Amino acid sequence: MKFLYNRSVSRRTAVLAALLVFAASACAQSGYPNKPIRLIVPFPAGGSVDVTSRALAQKLSEQLGQQVIVDNRPGAGGNIGMDAVAKSAADGYTLGMGALSTHAVNPALFAKMPYDAVKDFAPVSLVVVTPNVLVTNPVALPATDVAGIVAAAKSSGKVNCASGSNGSAGHLACELFKLQTGAPITHVPYKGGGPAVTDLLGGQVQMMFDNMASSLPQIKAGKLKAFAVTTPKRSALAPDLPTMAEAGIKDFDVFTWWGLFAPAGTPPELVKRLSIEVGKALAAADLREKWLASGAEPAADSPDEFRAFIGKELTKYARIVKESGARVD
Repeated sequence: MKFLYNRSVSRRTAVLAALLVFAASACAQSGYPNKPIRLIVPFPAGGSVDVTSRALAQKLSEQLGQQVIVDNRPGAGGNIGMDAVAKSAADGYTLGMGALSTHAVNPALFAKMPYDAVKDFAPVSLVVVTPNVLVTNPVALPATDVAGIVAAAKSSGKVNCASGSNGSAGHLACELFKLQTGAPITHVPYKGGGPAVTDLLGGQVQMMFDNMASSLPQIKAGKLKAFAVTTPKRSALAPDLPTMAEAGIKDFDVFTWWGLFAPAGTPPELVKRLSIEVGKALAAADLREKWLASGAEPAADSPDEFRAFIGKELTKYARIVKESGARVD
């Protein structure tokens, strides 16, 4: 009986300790946030991910009453920045703007990852999705349709396809295009979408599967020629552009997305609060209009929905990487 009594006391003590920890956590969270929040962007300043992140950071700062500070940590296809997020304190004061590359492609593309894309993060919310569009420099590659691009690549063997980084949607779209057409195209990765588009405009590279948000202004200005979107359906942002399937290249479903992550272990209450705040920010008319005009569609969801979405994306791109033989250049 003495043993049973002591065990009972031990259990009550453990329960009390757990309640105290929970209460302390709840008190700390009730005042959240009481200091600035750091938003790590794993890509260079000036690119579409950075621009989107800064717009969201401004809205969140207004809503939360604390400054959300953008911290650019580019490199390794986004791995460096998101690794910093994964290794940060799980207290809601460090967040990361992950992307297709960091959480769907890189795990299949890189032989060794510094983090686990699923286990090391708490998904907060999807933020934006944007279709990719096949564009060329019309002077460097004077093709009139997708078949003309393939013919030019096969005849010259000197067509380069730029992307913002290894593991980006643009990279995988290049690889899928090569796989399904047999065109001997060389992938050229850059440190961000901005530098890639700059060289495309300058003719140093001839083609690119860029996200709509980045290329749309150049397409409208006539500086880039658009051929097709890489999604199964046409984009409402450019309804006259055919899909890749309509252009003769079947089974293309590649689009860019960005989403907000916290380190694994961040209290669920804080993750939920942040997800709600992202939803409020994305519902703001001025932000929606700005993003839609640039080719990005706000896409807030719940943490559970975002986690399920990531699982599907991981499966899809693991298959594309394997079948295409894509690798880090």
